[in-house]
Amino acid sequence: MKILGEDMRTVLLGVVAIIVLGTCGGVANAKTLRVSPGADAQERLQSALIDAKPGDVVQLASGRYELTDGLSLDVADVVVRGAGPGKTILSFDRQKGEAEGLLVTSNNVTVRDLSIQNARGNGVKSKGVDRISMVNLVVEWTGGPKAENGSYGVYPVTSTNVLIDRVTVRGASDAGIYVGQSKNIVVQNSRAEYNVAGIEIENSFNADVHDNVSTHNAGGILVFDLPGLPQMGGHSTRVFHNEVVDNDTANFAPKGNTVAGVPTGTGIMVMANRDVHVFDNHLDGNASSGVMLVAYLNTFTDPAYNPLPRDISVHGNRFGRNGYAPVWKGGAELATALGGTLPPVLWDGITSYPKPNGQVESEDVRLSIADGPVVNLALKMQGTPATKSNPVVTKTLSDGNLAEPAPVVLAGGQAELGSGH
Repeated sequence: MKILGEDMRTVLLGVVAIIVLGTCGGVANAKTLRVSPGADAQERLQSALIDAKPGDVVQLASGRYELTDGLSLDVADVVVRGAGPGKTILSFDRQKGEAEGLLVTSNNVTVRDLSIQNARGNGVKSKGVDRISMVNLVVEWTGGPKAENGSYGVYPVTSTNVLIDRVTVRGASDAGIYVGQSKNIVVQNSRAEYNVAGIEIENSFNADVHDNVSTHNAGGILVFDLPGLPQMGGHSTRVFHNEVVDNDTANFAPKGNTVAGVPTGTGIMVMANRDVHVFDNHLDGNASSGVMLVAYLNTFTDPAYNPLPRDISVHGNRFGRNGYAPVWKGGAELATALGGTLPPVLWDGITSYPKPNGQVESEDVRLSIADGPVVNLALKMQGTPATKSNPVVTKTLSDGNLAEPAPVVLAGGQAELGSGH
C-alpha cells in the first residue's frame, strides 16, 4: 500500500503541474521577438505582431523602419518596445493607405519607447480595449502643421484604463493627444505642440490630465461632450498642474471638423461636460482666452444630449496675459468694451436649451469660479451667438463648493509604468 500511495502521489503531482503550467503558459513561456530595420521591415514587423503570444515583448532595434502600410496588434498582454524616441523610428512616409500607424484592439498592451512619423491616419490608436498604456513616445508630422496631416497623434477610443505618459505629439490636424468615449484615464508628463488641439478629452468618464505642457497649438486643453455618439454625458475630469502657454498656431483643421471652431489662442475650454475641475494650472500667452466655459452651439437631434457645461470648478490657477486678441466672432468687440483684454475666465451664461422636440429645458448649471475676474456673457439660450452678449464682469462666481472628482486609479501595473520605469 505504501508503494501504491507513492505512485498515486506522483501521478497527482504530475497532473497538478500540467494544470499550473497550462494556465500560466502564456507568461511562463514568454519570449522576446526581435525586429530590426531594413528590407522587408513591414512584413517582419507585422509578422511579429501576429505571432506574439500573451506575455511576449516585440522588441524593435534602433534605426529607421520604412513602412508602406499600417500595423495592427490583436494579441493581449503584449509590450511593443523600441530603443527610445528618436532611436527607433517608424516612418510612414511611403504609407499607401489611410490607416493608423499602429492599431491596437487587444487588452493590456503597452506601446513605448519609439517615434512614429507621418502616419497617413492617426499615430497610435486603441479601440475597445482595457488597459492600454502609451509611454515615452514621439508622434509627429515632420512637415509642420497641415490640414492633410493625420487627425490624432495618440488616440484611445472606447477604451478603459488608459495611460498616456511622457508622450510628445506635433502636427496633428485634430488633436495631438485625444481620448474619446473612454473611462478611467490618466494623461500626464506629456507635451503637445503645433496641433489644432493640444490635449482633448471627449465624451469620457473619470480623467486626470496633469503635469503636461500644451503650447503652440490652436487650443491648449479641451474637455468636450458631443451629441450622437454611443457614449455621452462626459463627467469627472480634473485638469491640473499643466503649463498651457502660447497657444498661437492658426487653426488648420479640415473644414467640418468640430475643432475647426476652436479659436486660435484658446487656453482651456470646457464644453457641455459635467463635474470638471480646473486648478493649479499656469496659463499665459493665449490670445483668445484663458479659460472658457461654453455650451455646444449647434442644433442637435439626440434627445439624451445635454449641451451645457455644469458643476464646473475653476480655482488656484496662475494667469499671465490672456484674452488680449480674441479671434472668435464678437470677441474683439467684447475685449474693446471691457478695456482691451478679456478677463481670465469666460462663461457664456447659457442655462437653457431647446430639446429636439421643441421643449425648452432650463438647468441650474452650478459653477464655482474662485479665479477672476469672470465675464458672464449672459447669452442664456443655447445657440445664441456671442455677438448678442450682455457681458457682466464679477470678481468671482460661485454657486457653492463643488466636490472634486476622486483621483483616477488605474489597473494593476499601469501606475508603475507611469513612474518613469
